[in-house]
Amino acid sequence: MKSKKIQNQITDESSSGLRRYQAVVVGSQSLWFTFKYELICSIFGAMPGAFGLLLRQKFYKSLLKRVGRGVVFGKNITVRHPQKIELGRGVVIDDGCVLDGRGGENSGIKIGDSVILGQNTRLVCKQGNIQLGDRVGIGANSSIYAVGDNTIAVGEDSLIGPYTYLGGVSYHCDRTDIPIALQGLNPKGGIIIQANVWLGARSTILDGVKIGNDAIVGAGSVVTRSLPAYAIAVGVPAKVIKMRNENYEETSPEGE
Repeated sequence: MKSKKIQNQITDESSSGLRRYQAVVVGSQSLWFTFKYELICSIFGAMPGAFGLLLRQKFYKSLLKRVGRGVVFGKNITVRHPQKIELGRGVVIDDGCVLDGRGGENSGIKIGDSVILGQNTRLVCKQGNIQLGDRVGIGANSSIYAVGDNTIAVGEDSLIGPYTYLGGVSYHCDRTDIPIALQGLNPKGGIIIQANVWLGARSTILDGVKIGNDAIVGAGSVVTRSLPAYAIAVGVPAKVIKMRNENYEETSPEGE
């Protein structure tokens, strides 16, 4: 059970503290890579000003799987399992962001060109994958969690408002004789956000949802079912109130 494996990496007392730290944070059991990771993050992570930006740009790329030209790393960024993180050209990662590619057989986090991550954005994999297309913008304090075998993909030119949440996964809960956390995950296929979608501030997109291109989700809405392209949806749960293109045939994105 993959969710249990993640928990065991943290709580397994048969492993040393160093091994558990490497499994959960570093993503490598190499002592040399662990030393390099600690050195670079501790020295340059909180360094202020343009000099700090320059040094992070120079040294962080030696930790990550791939880093394009012109990437900006803000202060106090947390990178976990950095060898599962790919960044395209011109990516901006603002202060306090978390990029966590953790997982066994997953590919981790892949970010396209000219993506902007606002302050304190969290991209967290727990065995899942996160993919952001070119020119995606994510507002401050937003979170994307890819759990289990799920993939969360956000299409190019999409905008995600601040304090928005995508992801998570439900648990099986049929039994009452054992804790819910031990009954296993019940993934519903991840989340797909197609191109040029706008998610309003504090919206929530749940596992299993697909949102068609050019759709808009109102602020504070909770999307529990897939939305067609060009839809404007609001509410808890979100419902389509209007189509941006009245001449567009309203079809479920699953049928595209």
